[in-house]
Amino acid sequence: MASLGVNIDHIANVREARKTVEPDPVPMALLAELGGADGITVHLREDRRHIQDRDLELLRQTVRSRLNLEMAATSEMLAIALKISPDMVTLVPEKREEVTTEGGLDVVNQQSHLSEMINELKLESIPVSLFIDPLSPQIEASSKVGANWIELHTGSYAEASWQNRQLQLSRLIEATARATCLGLRVNSGHGLTYQNVEPIASIKDMEELNIGHSIISRALAVGLRQAVREMKDLIRNPRNSNSLG
Repeated sequence: MASLGVNIDHIANVREARKTVEPDPVPMALLAELGGADGITVHLREDRRHIQDRDLELLRQTVRSRLNLEMAATSEMLAIALKISPDMVTLVPEKREEVTTEGGLDVVNQQSHLSEMINELKLESIPVSLFIDPLSPQIEASSKVGANWIELHTGSYAEASWQNRQLQLSRLIEATARATCLGLRVNSGHGLTYQNVEPIASIKDMEELNIGHSIISRALAVGLRQAVREMKDLIRNPRNSNSLG
């Protein structure tokens, strides 16, 4: 059964739109945990467009589930991760001009750099996940550089037309099976909603789904605690309950 990591970056987006003090993502993380979140995910971007260093420091002190820090593979971010010591680091690609993360890491062409960073984090007992597209070369390279997890980018699945969604789902199923054979643990995320999450939650060996925008959008109507509870129910009891893969 997959668990749920709730990404709270979008709460900070609202705050930073006015450069004020509210809404504060730190107490909101508590509401997410009360709603059933198995972990809290934040992306500390190099341009600090939403989550700030202060948020990360306070979340490290207050999160009682699991704190997953998404970050670029840079020396600045490595130093912050080693100082804060999150429960997990997820390395993601990052471009200043993008609205949100577009596509997965190119692990194949960054093996030396990523291997060094992963080793430094693992020496401090911080497990590492790599956010990648569901492609065999990227999965195999992720295993070679020593990652503990991969997080499969589900954007192509989420954005697919209804005619092509099954094809994209099949690719995620195959990628999960391949990664598991290589000893990698598998999470997934990006673009998952209340309407499309259940097939992903049903994939055999899928460990965790990281979801942010859809939950925060739903929370505007029903409150964050209830929005998390509703998503958690879909992940725990998908209507197509036979595991895929």
